[in-house]
Parts: sequence; C-alpha cells; structure tokens
Amino acid sequence: MSKKILVAYASKMGATAGIAAAIGDELRAHGHSVDVVEVASVKDVAPYDAVVLGSALYIRRWRRDAVRFLRHNVEALRQRQVWLFHSGPVGPDKDEDQAMPPAVSHLAHEIGATAAVTFAGRLEPATAKGFLARRLAAGNLAGDARDWDKIRRWSADISAAIEATQRSTWHRTSAEHAPRRPAGHFLG
Repeated sequence: MSKKILVAYASKMGATAGIAAAIGDELRAHGHSVDVVEVASVKDVAPYDAVVLGSALYIRRWRRDAVRFLRHNVEALRQRQVWLFHSGPVGPDKDEDQAMPPAVSHLAHEIGATAAVTFAGRLEPATAKGFLARRLAAGNLAGDARDWDKIRRWSADISAAIEATQRSTWHRTSAEHAPRRPAGHFLG
C-alpha cells in the first residue's frame, strides 16, 4: 500500500534540491505518492504519512528554513516517520559522516528521528554563492561529489522501513480484531 511522503529541502546552490528530487524519484519507483518541495513553502505536514527533510550543510550549520520547519512542526512530526539528511561536504572529507548541528540534534531527538545521513555535495563556479564558496569553487574542491547510488540505496531503505511499519501495524491490528476463543476452549 502506498504512503504519502513529503520530501522537503533547504538548498543554497541547488545540490540539496537535486538530492531531494532523486529521493522522491526512488520513493515513487517503490510505489509511494511523493511531493518534493522547498521547505519554506511547506504549510502543513498533516496530509503526509512520512517526512524526509534535507538541508545544505555549510560551516557545520543547517539552513535556517530547515531548522525553522523542525521547530514549528515538532508535535506533528512526532506522529510520523521522519528521516533527515544533509549535504555539502566536498574534497577529502566528502565521504565522512558530519555531525548534526546541536539545535538540529536536539530537535531530532524530540521528534524521534535518527541522526541525519550525510551526502557529499556539489561545488561549481557557476552556482557558488558568497565569497568563500566562490573562492573554493575556483580551486581543487570544485565538482559534483554526490553519490547517486548511495542516495538511491538510502531512499530504498526508507521505503522498506515504511513498508515494514505498515506490515507490523496491519498484523497488530489484525490480531487485535481476530476472534478470540473462550478460555478453556480446546480444539479436537
């Protein structure tokens, strides 16, 4: 059975938006109904069964819109399955997990979400914004380091977790409504 999933993202130079789109495509390929939207335009999470939230990670910080979304939706997100990711690392440490910023870590704990998965980012002169990003994009850190296979595998794992939760809920609900035999009743 298909679930309705929100994939929301906060991107600065477009790399995180591209990752969010790939996650949405993979979840759709697994039969889910998915909306991929910039987090600032999300008005309500009520229509969704699950939420995936991603943010660009710059100088070990999440984008403000992503943090604001978590803060404003703590109660609603507690009622849903939530997965977090951040993207941004390029260069030699692109494949290393990055810690969540303290505020995001606290909110993830409040919501019941696991730690954010780290995806490598993209840094290109044409999309670099800000003095530091432009300087780095002109050097040896420039390029697209995103690992599309890792992103697809993680997305497939999300789909599997959603389906496993559906099955366990269905089995638990079915068992609760199954007819019960009176105590002391034996077959045969």
